Amino acid sequence: MARILGVGIATLDIINTVDGYPAEDSEVRATHQRICRGGNVTNTLVVLSQLGHHCAWAGVLADEPDARPILDDLARYGIDTQACRHVPHGKVPTSYILLNQRTGSRSIVHYRDLPEYRFADFCNIDLSGFDWLHFEGRNVGDTCRMLHHAHNHVPGIPRSIEIEKSRPGIEKLFQHADLLLLSRHYAQSMGFTQPHEFLQHVRRHAPQADLICAWGDAGAYGLTRAGDVLHSPAYPPPTLIDTLGAGDTFNAGIIHARVSGLNGTGLTGALRFGCEIAGKKCGVMGLELPHLLPDNPGLHQS
Repeated sequence: MARILGVGIATLDIINTVDGYPAEDSEVRATHQRICRGGNVTNTLVVLSQLGHHCAWAGVLADEPDARPILDDLARYGIDTQACRHVPHGKVPTSYILLNQRTGSRSIVHYRDLPEYRFADFCNIDLSGFDWLHFEGRNVGDTCRMLHHAHNHVPGIPRSIEIEKSRPGIEKLFQHADLLLLSRHYAQSMGFTQPHEFLQHVRRHAPQADLICAWGDAGAYGLTRAGDVLHSPAYPPPTLIDTLGAGDTFNAGIIHARVSGLNGTGLTGALRFGCEIAGKKCGVMGLELPHLLPDNPGLHQS
């Protein structure tokens, strides 16, 4: 299997399950609480690790007690954290999450007091041993430099970038990607209501990349470098349990499909696998792989 490096953040998630979202200035009792590691890129790496890949995380942690459960969880999944930068001050990014057990939706209040991962940190990583590089679309200036550095030093290694939110100058990252993983939230923040129109817009900024945009219960759309528009339906679970991490699971499914070849299924098969594994995830709590694998075993064998 592949060696995959992920660059992004890890968080401590404090998740309270409630029987319906509370009104403002009200008090409700949580029916369940769990505290776990979160963060887009580390969630994606945890799923990829369970799919058999050798994963490493490059990010920042504060030297404070809440870093310990994050490191312990990543170690449990065999994720290498040697490229992590530890800083003496600050606070581990913390997400306070209300999970509505009636609908499976979640609302998040996020707090962080931590610097971003720097270009200087990235330059210390030996990239030659990796088969795939995956980046969160954040810290645009330094991330641009990281991507340019990777292109110059290991041009044959594919680079994927997750674009979840609109950030100043985020489009500067597009030209450095082999695969762009775009969110519906980002598309709608740009004023687009139709995924295929959005992908055609992004194409002007990234003619060299395959483009993918997850669109919730409408499934996911892709645009190949040759201009072919692709679509996979969503695969909703019988009962919606937990959407937290579904997008990260989708991204892991796409990367797994691309780096593994999935028996030559190409971008079409990658879209389907990503939608299937994300749908499975929405029907269970957490990211434990035995509950996430789609029913077709051929999709997850390399």
